[in-house]
Amino acid sequence: MSLSPRPVAALVVVAMQEEAEPFLHALPERAPAVELPGSARAWSLDLDGRELVLLRCGIGLVAAASALAGALARVAPEVIVSAGTTGGLGRAVEVGDVCACTQAAYNDVDATAFGYALGQTPGQPAVFTADATLVERVREVGRAALHGATATSGASQVHVGQMLAGGSFVTAANVGATRELFPEAVSTDMETTAVAQVAHAHAIAFLSVRGVSDLCGPEAGQDFHIGADEAAARSAAVVLAVLR
Repeated sequence: MSLSPRPVAALVVVAMQEEAEPFLHALPERAPAVELPGSARAWSLDLDGRELVLLRCGIGLVAAASALAGALARVAPEVIVSAGTTGGLGRAVEVGDVCACTQAAYNDVDATAFGYALGQTPGQPAVFTADATLVERVREVGRAALHGATATSGASQVHVGQMLAGGSFVTAANVGATRELFPEAVSTDMETTAVAQVAHAHAIAFLSVRGVSDLCGPEAGQDFHIGADEAAARSAAVVLAVLR
């Protein structure tokens, strides 16, 4: 007889070690890290007396989905959050900003020939909707958390909107087409929508909060890159503020 997964407050999914480090520095460990198949690894962290499980899944949709499915066999989180870095897509988005999702879709799925919406996988919803309460928490605390995490209290912003993910990078060469096809999208990465799909399958509240490390199509005068560690720290600051 299998044991039931243990309840935890939150499961935060990141792709890379640089994206895991801000959480590991901010929260004490409750138990040693657990090695999972592939490059995945999980930490049990203490979030003000509650357990937060941090999952480093590896890069890409398959890595994210497989690692998350494995983790959910062990823990039953109230909330799943996709965190880390992202590429800025919306024209108002700047390097150093943070993006949070209202809904997630795939940027390179096209089954429109069969009557599906662009970005929709057959048999799945047209988009995966983020938890409304969590989105509202981002609106309430995100800006203050972001400014508290930066060395300057300057112009960094929190953008709430559609987030994309896929197996293909969006670059200056194809950003125009992506913006035209997904005019409401603020960012794109390689894990968020897969995490959202697994959360949807398990009926668990979902949110994505990511720091903008680069711009998919920078324009004249725009900075186009900051370090992944800095962008990840901004993501983590907002995530922790939301969860607290």
